[in-house]
Formats: sequence, C-alpha cells, structure tokens
Amino acid sequence: MRKRCPGKIPWSRPLADLVQAAIDPVLTRQGFGHSGLVLFWDDIVGETLAAMSQPVKVQWPVRQHGRAAENDPVPATLIVRVETGFALELQHLAPIVIERVNAHFGWRCVSRLLLKQGPVAAPPLARRARPLDKAAVTAAETIVGGAIDEPLRLALTRLGARVLAGP
Repeated sequence: MRKRCPGKIPWSRPLADLVQAAIDPVLTRQGFGHSGLVLFWDDIVGETLAAMSQPVKVQWPVRQHGRAAENDPVPATLIVRVETGFALELQHLAPIVIERVNAHFGWRCVSRLLLKQGPVAAPPLARRARPLDKAAVTAAETIVGGAIDEPLRLALTRLGARVLAGP
C-alpha cells in the first residue's frame, strides 16, 4: 500500500517525469542513450565550454557479428557543435572533455570527439532580480520578527519582501 502525502493530489506526477518521457525518444534517435549528456552539458564541461559548444549526437560503432557488447563495449564518438572561433580551443581540450563525459556516466563510453563548426544556440539569460521595495522589506521584517537566527531571518525577510512586492 502506498503512503499518501498530505496535500498531494493522487493523480499528480512531477513535471520532470513527463518531460523525460517526451525527450528520451528524440534523443535516442540521435544516439544518446540517456538525456543526461544534453541536460547536464554545462555541469559536465563547465559554463565556459557549454556556452560555446553543445552535444549533437553520439555515434556508436557498428557491432561486429558474434561480439558480446557487455564483455567488450566499444566506445562511441561524441559529435559536438562548436562556435567557429572556439573550435581550436575545444580541440586542445578534447581529452579533458572526454574524461569528464566518461566520469559523468561512470564508464568509458566516449573515446573521441568530432567537432562540427557552426552557430551554437545561446544559453538562456539569467533573470536579474529587481531591487527590493523598501516598504515590502519593512513589512516582511515585522512579519518575520527577530526570534530566529540571523541567516534564516535575512532569507525569510528577502522571500517575504519578494512575495509582498508581487509580480
């Protein structure tokens, strides 16, 4: 019997489950066995490299007849689109990128990078928080009070000010 969480609708599911189910078939056609490489590219290679590159496809070699893939898996080639002016830099960093990708998956799945030069979609810009309204900060400070420790009080005050200020 499943335990019910109070306040949770029985038929509700996390959005990530639905998105994952929609993304995985598309990525499988591109050779990605798992969406982690695309979704976590900036975590794997770092923000600087991720801004100038993006994984396009994982190209697995054709299996030899009679060769057991579990015993001796042949690593794949990772095809990466890279900005034209940054291709030489990424070519020099290829061993590091391959090492990071393999460390992310926990096995030697990629042995080579193939670079395709071209425009890379710009990453979404981070939204800058607008300055807090003084009246909202004052109202939030009175609601929060002073009975809790300092870092928690400041965090709750900022949160309360944002909520009180509205959209």
